[in-house]
Amino acid sequence: MTSTSASAPPAGAVPPASASPAVPPAATAPPVTGRQTVAPEPVGFLRAPLARRTWSEYGYLWLVLLLAPFALTYTLFTVSFSAGVAVTVVGLFVGGALVVGARGWGAVYRGLARSLLATDVPDPVPFRRGRGFWRAIGSMVGDAAGWRALLFGFVTFPVTLAGFVLSTTFLAVSLGAMTHWFWSRWLPLQEATDGTLHRGAQFGTDWFVDTPERQAALAGAGLVLLFVWPWVQRVFVELLRLLTTALLAPTAASLRVADLERSRAGAVENADSRLRRIERDLHDGTQARLVAVAMQLGEAKEHLRDGGDPRQAAELVDVAHASAKDALTELRELARGIHPPALDSGLGVALETLAARAPLPVAVQVDLGPGARLAPALESIAYYCVAELVTNAAKHARASVVDVVVECLDGSLQVRVTDDGEGGAAVTTPDADGRRSGLAGLRERVGTVDGTLDVSSPAGGPTVVTVTLPTTTRPGRP
Repeated sequence: MTSTSASAPPAGAVPPASASPAVPPAATAPPVTGRQTVAPEPVGFLRAPLARRTWSEYGYLWLVLLLAPFALTYTLFTVSFSAGVAVTVVGLFVGGALVVGARGWGAVYRGLARSLLATDVPDPVPFRRGRGFWRAIGSMVGDAAGWRALLFGFVTFPVTLAGFVLSTTFLAVSLGAMTHWFWSRWLPLQEATDGTLHRGAQFGTDWFVDTPERQAALAGAGLVLLFVWPWVQRVFVELLRLLTTALLAPTAASLRVADLERSRAGAVENADSRLRRIERDLHDGTQARLVAVAMQLGEAKEHLRDGGDPRQAAELVDVAHASAKDALTELRELARGIHPPALDSGLGVALETLAARAPLPVAVQVDLGPGARLAPALESIAYYCVAELVTNAAKHARASVVDVVVECLDGSLQVRVTDDGEGGAAVTTPDADGRRSGLAGLRERVGTVDGTLDVSSPAGGPTVVTVTLPTTTRPGRP
């Protein structure tokens, strides 16, 4: 356990660069998570026959029944055609195009589920064509989202057909039974075995619905069927909804790959921005100071060579010496921004050093277990997360104190930073210019190692930011 508390420096003191390793803004795409699947609202038993949801689902069955034969034909044609022409390069290209084109069927079915079933199924990850001829063909033929859409068109055909037939049968029979008393008068006469004539529905050999009692019983049976109809229909609709969600939504693996690609792109952009910042700082700061030192030393040299006053030459050397020390200080701060030397002694020591340099009191508690060290990449991420959050608390939240707790819990490193500031912090998406908040940059940074960043910051505070990094500890170095 390591615990330290540092007081704020005197007024006017400028915190070093290591206390504010702000993540440079970069134009990055939002996380590929898709839209959240929304379940329809439940409907009671007595309201079901007249509920809008019931009739929307019935309309959905009508539309998918019209689409099902074409989707099945497309599926069978794609599989048979691709298998038949796979021996040719052109055939592979056309077959791959058909597989990718099946995404269109998936979009149609997702749209129907969204509008008629109140089920918002996330879109799959967009298709990305591989570079080069053979990689392009491979990416098209192996498009998982396209094959899943083809499988959906194949397995939903019998479900759609059975669901529509049973639903329509229940509805038609229930309505017919309920209105039999009215339209049975136009039925033709039928002769029973005893020679009597009857006008009405016939059940069995000589049982006809042609008396008021039997008409009422048939209407009652039709009413019961009408209330049962929505639930029979819902069995097939729920099965179709389940298949839509299972086959037409993105898989967890595809979302993870897309998120890793996005995080990698953001990390590359961040690294490039940081290199440009370091280059600019070296060019505008340290290099300019070293040029000034060289000029001052040259002037002192010429002054002594021309027999000038040694005291003036000494003053020039003193100025050059001061400038050289300032340049060294800047170089140390730049080096600390790239990799804080304190991290070589462990995360606890680095955070203590950071707290000592912070512009407000910071209390640090680090518990990694006896003799344990983290991977250097995780230590660096944890350090810069704390540095950014401390800077935000002082600069934006107007906090007076910050508490930092770092501990290993269940195979992960948890970093919790709490401040008593104004609150209202949030992770924002990039704006039109591609700029994003520091918290968004931290979320991308921790995402590169499958970490998470959670923010709790109600108006008025306090703000609690929890960073969780999956990790395995290793023995400490001597």
